[in-house]
Amino acid sequence: MDEVLKYVKPYTLRITIGMIIKIIGTIVDLIMPWILAYIINDVDDPKTMVMLGLVMILCAFVGLFGNIIANTMAAIVSRLVTTTLRHDLFKKINDLSLSQVDKLTIPTLISRMTNDTYYVHQMLTMIQRIGTRAPILLIGGIFITFTLDAPLTLVLLATLPVIVVVIVIVSKRGIKIYSDVQTSNDDMVRVIRENITGIRVIKALSKEEYEQKRFNIVTETLYEREKKAGINMALTNPLINAILNIGLVIVIFFGAYRVNNGEIKVGTIIAFTSYFTIILNAMVTLGRIFITHSKAVASARRIKMILHLPKELLRDENIDNNDTKYFIEFNNVGFSYLKKEDNSMFLKDINFKLKKGERIGIIGPTGAGKSTIIRLLLRFYDVDSGEILIEGRNIKSLDIEEYRNRIGVVLQNDTIMSDTVIENIAFGKEVDLERIKECATLACASEFIEKMPQGYQSMLSSRGTNLSGGQKQRILLSRALYAKPDIFILDDASSALDYKTDATIRKNIASVFPNSVTFLVSSRVTSLMNCDWILVIDEGKVVGFGKHQELLDNCEVYHNIYSLQVDETSNKGGEH
Repeated sequence: MDEVLKYVKPYTLRITIGMIIKIIGTIVDLIMPWILAYIINDVDDPKTMVMLGLVMILCAFVGLFGNIIANTMAAIVSRLVTTTLRHDLFKKINDLSLSQVDKLTIPTLISRMTNDTYYVHQMLTMIQRIGTRAPILLIGGIFITFTLDAPLTLVLLATLPVIVVVIVIVSKRGIKIYSDVQTSNDDMVRVIRENITGIRVIKALSKEEYEQKRFNIVTETLYEREKKAGINMALTNPLINAILNIGLVIVIFFGAYRVNNGEIKVGTIIAFTSYFTIILNAMVTLGRIFITHSKAVASARRIKMILHLPKELLRDENIDNNDTKYFIEFNNVGFSYLKKEDNSMFLKDINFKLKKGERIGIIGPTGAGKSTIIRLLLRFYDVDSGEILIEGRNIKSLDIEEYRNRIGVVLQNDTIMSDTVIENIAFGKEVDLERIKECATLACASEFIEKMPQGYQSMLSSRGTNLSGGQKQRILLSRALYAKPDIFILDDASSALDYKTDATIRKNIASVFPNSVTFLVSSRVTSLMNCDWILVIDEGKVVGFGKHQELLDNCEVYHNIYSLQVDETSNKGGEH
């Protein structure tokens, strides 16, 4: 919880004021049964009774409004602390390298942003609202009962050590149990996310029953762990109630005996039972606090683990620069997603050099490493060997934000936000409507955008579900153009476009951004054949680099891909 306390510290004064108000309201509530006992036992004068009755009414109002004000302040502080915590956690998640995200998994990160921060918020609110009130009622109630009748109080105190032991044991077990519950919840979120994301494929392949079984497995595990947690925590309140009720029966029996002997008065018994109820509720409340605390501690540990992850993609300004005529260089680049003891690489000895204005196409079989090259160029991951140079500077020496702002990118399965067409194209940059329209025209998107009900102000749904595949890709291409990039990265960005539209967009990019380096990743030879250079990748290695005709003559992999696509196109033409 030390990490959470750092976020609480700026609000210490506000919390202190709220607690002082809460203490005053609680003490006033605590005095009322004592006044009632005094009236019953010692007051015979009607005027005094009325006066003390008015005092009790005043105390009731002070307690009511004091608690309302204190609870409101507690809610505000909890909200502010949790909001700040969520902002920092969200920023940290955005700063994680993709390798860290891969290890943690997206469902786990979602769970920590939602469930874990909720449990922390719940604990902060409870501690301020009843974490102050319950101990005062407990200690104050015991103190006042001592002033009323010490022997009866001793009967009450005999039950308290047993209750404390129950709470401590249950709470210690609860931290471990709730950590397991959160882990199972992460698994459930993962399955739900995969199911919703792939709902079209699931329906197309009639795999609803299969997915239901997968979901049943993770929910069954979650159910068992929640049941274990529920049983563990459900023991607390009943045990406390049972112990205190037994104590109350003994107190009433013993008190009646003392009243019968004339040792105490009836008013004292009435007040004592009121205080006993107050103490009972205070103990039950403390039990609830410990249960909430168990959940919050488990969640705080998970949040702390994220916040304290080291930043992997650091800037190294000590790397020497090189004088070069090339804009981008890959020099003996090697990389592996799974770091192996034998140092075997997924990508190995990737070499190529590009000047300003040149276009390079990357092609190869599925899983050959095409997109991995792009991820390294974007510095989503750091290379394991070799180096990537941008204008002679090692990519690790560049400010990562400034560098990425020079890139216009369309990735596979790229994201459309639930927002207007304008905001999806500008994507956080300052909006220039004329430039947005210009970019949409270059990407051949203006023709369908202008036919939408509200044109550029039309709302797009999350992931672009109200667009066709081709329309979505043209919106994404418009976004890439809007960045005015020095580097274009188009990773399978035209798979849903017809050949004519694809060719038009490539021509527009070349004419408007003549000095930008363009990376085209595609499985279509026709999309790449006019590039200045074509890089052929197979099983993580460069098997060909050159121009279209050179590769046809000298690269077997490229020749085979070309032959298959040409034959397929010819066959389709023959069928018609």
